[in-house]
Amino acid sequence: MINRTLIRIKVVQTLFGYYQNEEALPSEARKQLLRSFADTYDLYMLLLDFASALTLYADEQLQERIARSQATHTSFTPNRRFIRNRFAEQLFTNQRLRRELDERHLSWEAGMSAVKAVYLTLVQTPWYKEYMEQPECTYEDDKRLWRKIYTELLPGNEAMLTALEEMELELDHFTWVTDMDFVLSYVVKSVRKFREEEGVEQSLLEMFDSEDDLQFATSLLQNAIEHRAEYNELIDAHLKNWDPERVACMDRIILITALAEIMNYPDIALQISLNEYIEIAKEYSGDKNYFFINGILDGIIRQLKREDKLPKALALDN
Repeated sequence: MINRTLIRIKVVQTLFGYYQNEEALPSEARKQLLRSFADTYDLYMLLLDFASALTLYADEQLQERIARSQATHTSFTPNRRFIRNRFAEQLFTNQRLRRELDERHLSWEAGMSAVKAVYLTLVQTPWYKEYMEQPECTYEDDKRLWRKIYTELLPGNEAMLTALEEMELELDHFTWVTDMDFVLSYVVKSVRKFREEEGVEQSLLEMFDSEDDLQFATSLLQNAIEHRAEYNELIDAHLKNWDPERVACMDRIILITALAEIMNYPDIALQISLNEYIEIAKEYSGDKNYFFINGILDGIIRQLKREDKLPKALALDN
């Protein structure tokens, strides 16, 4: 699930925290990096479980409405289609998900404000009303509804972001808010893979697709820390009338991490590495600082080419 793009981002974030603490040890940085991956995977499990939380809340609302109609002797025909959604039921009974949530002590108890807000929005959408009014529904219809909830209602939802912030504090996690859109994309990927015949044994995504990705993450962090002085020398030599002290901390960390990858992973094409770190700079550096970072990397790479020290699979054109 955690791909190399997110790995690079988390290595940069970890290094930023590591360099702020002069007494921190490399082993502590590694521990923090691994914890950040675990926190992201926790969010994946929690967002999958949102289907159960929303269904349970919808059931409570329906039961309250039934009770009111009985108390006032008014006619009311309950529509139980949503609370009997087969995909949501399959998630609720998924053995792996229940076990992970229990072991990680995760629940929506502290995030019910988001559950309520999403439900109030959901019941007003045309596609929900259409789903509820269909004469018959298939398992694929049930899945389709949840794909729309995960893709149309949750991304950027203010109530959800606020709830995740509060849950981060209560559960001692971090980066849930910044990771939400990324994790949602993998929740949707999981939804697409669900099959009714798999029942409670439906497989979920693993934290990493392969051990190679985890190895890449820890070794990238290690190389950035061990060769920091060497990479700083390269950076400072290419500043060109720019005071090294004026280079923003985040800019320098992005440059160091990019050089750690460029100098140590010849199996990753140079252009891929450059594109990845320019995108990180656009997101995490100052306004248009990615031009500065791109220029410094370009100068360093050209120097390394001239000196035949560039170990990448693909080099920049002259």
